[in-house]
Amino acid sequence: MEISSQARLVLFLVFLVAFAVLEARFPRRDLTLDRARRWISNLGIVVISTILVRVLIPFAPAGTAFWAQSSGIGLFNIFGISPLIAGLLSFLVLDATIYWQHRLFHQVPILWRVHRMHHTDVDIDVTSGLRFHPIEIILSSLLKMAIVALLGAPVAAVVVFEVVLNGTALFNHARLGIPAPVDRVLRTFVVTPDMHRVHHSIHPDETDSNFGFNLPWWDRLFGTYTAQPRDGHDSMMLGLPYFRGDASVGLVTLLAQPFLSPDGARGAAKQSGDSDN
Repeated sequence: MEISSQARLVLFLVFLVAFAVLEARFPRRDLTLDRARRWISNLGIVVISTILVRVLIPFAPAGTAFWAQSSGIGLFNIFGISPLIAGLLSFLVLDATIYWQHRLFHQVPILWRVHRMHHTDVDIDVTSGLRFHPIEIILSSLLKMAIVALLGAPVAAVVVFEVVLNGTALFNHARLGIPAPVDRVLRTFVVTPDMHRVHHSIHPDETDSNFGFNLPWWDRLFGTYTAQPRDGHDSMMLGLPYFRGDASVGLVTLLAQPFLSPDGARGAAKQSGDSDN
């Protein structure tokens, strides 16, 4: 398991550097805030989250899979499903779980308070794919562990899913310009930067769409797919109507996000602050 963790770290760093280089070489949009300050905060968040998860949940999803396999626990182990079929089904179920988790974090007020930190980033780039509050990371890890135990998911499938999810989160948040014809083909199989950028629109109806991180099929299947932003990718405003400027950057402010009250509502049509979504 230690080797698996080291390999995942190496792949994570490779993805991070590769997409950072690509978005600098082929940028989709101009930045509006100082990149250094944003990167310090966004990278700081992932370091804090990683340490907390290691301390509070030492086994994590891959460790849970190993325990379930060695104990014969979980549906796939009980019914003797072949490793290949079990692996494919585990990947799909875990990805669908992340999709529904994401929707839930938008719909339940207390969960939205935790998740909204991710949406206060007004310049979406590769580091935005790391900008999730430690509380959200811990809750997500616990949910994935429960699903892995229920399924009896193979260890290899869980490791592959975690690696792919990390890589695609960095990819679809990257400030990377992909030609439209290529993007149309890619988003058939994976969530692209243009597809996911819609989710970071300042318009609430667009924010509540394109919830997928990895596979793009769930949004189409469950009616939450928006092809393009109404204002266009170059002109669209990103982030939330509140927590902008300095309030969207500082590391301490980001960590305190769930406990702060915004000055205004989430959108023009929602005037009750965070009591709605």
